[in-house]
Amino acid sequence: MQTYIYSALSGVMALIFAYYLANGISKQSDGNERMKEISGYIHQGAMAFLNREYKYLTIFIIIVAAIISIFINYQSAICFICGAVFSILAGYFGMRVATKANVKTAEGARHGQSQALKIAFSGGAVMGMCVVGLGLLGLSVLFIVFNGNTIYLTGFGLGASSIALFARVGGGIYTKAADVGADLVGKVEAGIPEDDPRNPAVIADNVGDNVGDVAGMGADLFESYVGSIISAITLGVLVYSDGRGVVYPMLLSGVGIIASIIGALVARSSKDSSPQRALNSGTYIGGIIVIISAAMLSYIIFGDFKTFIAIAIGLVVGILIGKITEIYTSADYESVKTVSKQSKTGPATTIISGLAVGMKSTVWPIVLIVVGILVSYYAMGGAKNANMGLYGIALSAVGMLSITGLTVAVDAYGPIADNAGGIAEMSHLPHTVREITDKLDSVGNTTAAIGKGFAIGSAALTALALFASYAQAVKLTTIDLLNPATLVGILIGAMLPFLFGALTMESVGKAANEMVEEVRRQFKEIPGLMEGKNNPDYARCVEISTASALKEMILPGVLAIVIPLAVGILLGAEALGGLIGGSVATGVLVAILMANSGGAWDNAKKYIESGEHGGKGSYSHKAAVVGDTVGDPFKDTSGPSMNILIKLMTIVSLVFAPIILKFGGILLNLIK
Repeated sequence: MQTYIYSALSGVMALIFAYYLANGISKQSDGNERMKEISGYIHQGAMAFLNREYKYLTIFIIIVAAIISIFINYQSAICFICGAVFSILAGYFGMRVATKANVKTAEGARHGQSQALKIAFSGGAVMGMCVVGLGLLGLSVLFIVFNGNTIYLTGFGLGASSIALFARVGGGIYTKAADVGADLVGKVEAGIPEDDPRNPAVIADNVGDNVGDVAGMGADLFESYVGSIISAITLGVLVYSDGRGVVYPMLLSGVGIIASIIGALVARSSKDSSPQRALNSGTYIGGIIVIISAAMLSYIIFGDFKTFIAIAIGLVVGILIGKITEIYTSADYESVKTVSKQSKTGPATTIISGLAVGMKSTVWPIVLIVVGILVSYYAMGGAKNANMGLYGIALSAVGMLSITGLTVAVDAYGPIADNAGGIAEMSHLPHTVREITDKLDSVGNTTAAIGKGFAIGSAALTALALFASYAQAVKLTTIDLLNPATLVGILIGAMLPFLFGALTMESVGKAANEMVEEVRRQFKEIPGLMEGKNNPDYARCVEISTASALKEMILPGVLAIVIPLAVGILLGAEALGGLIGGSVATGVLVAILMANSGGAWDNAKKYIESGEHGGKGSYSHKAAVVGDTVGDPFKDTSGPSMNILIKLMTIVSLVFAPIILKFGGILLNLIK
């Protein structure tokens, strides 16, 4: 029991550190009155969206909790509510601080890059520490309350996954509707700069950066983090009857929080002239601490280094996937430079080259994930004991996500820096300020892509580990590919990421179309707007994004829960196993393709804006803006939602396994 108390205290430590960072940010200057006014618009818009979204989700939480309580048990329902509420709290706290840190980052940039980086990273770190703190604290307390019964904790994972999907889809639709509207009308048609205060969609665009990449990404990695721990302790109970299989991942997750705190302190105090190196320094130090601790704990608890190998390979694979993502999405490397060069011949070649980059970028992450699976499985003795090998895969996911506090911090820093640039532009601050925020923002685009790569890699490993727990729950030892029901399940599962991607892309298209028409209307009807003599109606654009996002997020979220249940009940447990396998295979590939194509298009545009291949306003720049616009829903809506989709469907299957085991295969039984 002491182990879980220590884990809970680690969670509390993360929350205390988050409070310390938030308190430090609050003491920084907000700048002049114009900066405060614009920051107020962004903060109010972001919090209003979250409040309305959470009202919708409260209804969903109550309905699903009632279903779980009736058909499964009330303990799992309690855990489901806790998982959903803790995910909401992490998003709320992180968003609140991020939308206060943006204006302080802009003001900090007036005093130099180091000060701006420190504030922006601290704002992101609040989100990161809330994610890991609330995640580990919630799991530890529930484990103690339910006396170590791990089966109930799957409800906590389901609650986290459900909120993550709605937050990612809703936030992604919001941000990209505003972004596409602002870019197509403002930059392409009107020819005004990005973040120009004359653009009616500019506030909605800045709000969207927060609801998509702060609250959305936070919820995404919150459910990855708790999902990996749940899968590890669920399998740990099976392979170690003395409790060691549970103690190890819980203690290591606590160590990961301490490592993340140390890494965050290193990153925010770095004086390196390169923001990328400053952020990397914290990540690498955090990773080294986890690897050393994993080796020590492995030897102390098990007397060997098998579990250490599984943890280490997961962490190394995660860091390497991040580096590969950087290679394909950073302007420092050839892929992005090639896309920007192709833009000289128009939008079509921009799109073609960006898609090619995304497709090529799937190869090495998949190779690394495969290596991670094989090494962790066989290092734990999977050849002799399959459950032990599957426990190794679960540990590799825990290792990959052990420094989630840092991963989220580095990711959430990006939209804060982006917002700071927008505030600097709209407040007419000196050009040197915008140069600093643009540099931080450019790094932020890369760190965001790295965060997405981390999330995708962890999703694959976590889904496999949760699938192993599902197989145990429904007494499934093998999956027969010659069984027609299994083949049907595989095909349905392989199709779902494409259906899900289509629905979310269409949602962005619908919302963006409404935004484009509104921005055009305001440019046409508001006298003196283009001359800067009158202000646009920012609130109307914020309302369009909010209403569209909340309406369009419902169908994809419901389908992700209903379809696996329908397949399991109609076609049986094995067909549902096929569905999970098919969705993981295609979902991971589609997620990597979309995230990296979008990242490459975005940074190709920024590379041209830096003065290459014609610079701002050139033909190549207009082509790159089109590519970036296509890439927006790729990288910020549909792509990131894939990893949540595959984990949500897997954990839905696990939670409702008793129902599927008892009633599954109704349609097949009727046919027979």
